[in-house]
Amino acid sequence: MSNVSYYTAEGLKKLKAELNHYRDVERPKASQAIAEARDKGDLSENAEYDAAKEAQGLLEMKIAKMENIVANARLIDESQLDTSKVLVLSIVKLKNQSNGMEMTYKLVAESEADLKTGKISVNSPIGKGLLGKKVGDTAEIIVPNGALKFEILEITRG
Repeated sequence: MSNVSYYTAEGLKKLKAELNHYRDVERPKASQAIAEARDKGDLSENAEYDAAKEAQGLLEMKIAKMENIVANARLIDESQLDTSKVLVLSIVKLKNQSNGMEMTYKLVAESEADLKTGKISVNSPIGKGLLGKKVGDTAEIIVPNGALKFEILEITRG
């Protein structure tokens, strides 16, 4: 089953750079660690060799997972986004109805999420609760400590 994920040009470039780093830098380091451990003698009692082999296996799994993500990544043309409702890459201005606080979030793919810069994942509880809403709608979102109600004040694209 393929899981298509949508990315901005910046997000996809970052993902590919990370994948290339694992392939071009980390993979040779793992091979070198195995070779060094192998040179230390008896492999049946060599914990360093076992650890290096395990680390290589974990790295290869991470590379395979990232290759799958990149293969299923789709680039989004932000200029074509509909601003009548909340979609991935929408910038949404919200008002928390319980305390009157206003906040602005950009909905992004999970791997691009960064709360410090106001980017939340479309797969997060808040992201899921906002998808499809229009200006003036109230989104009721269940979070671990109860329910939050947000009024959608504005939807733009970034």
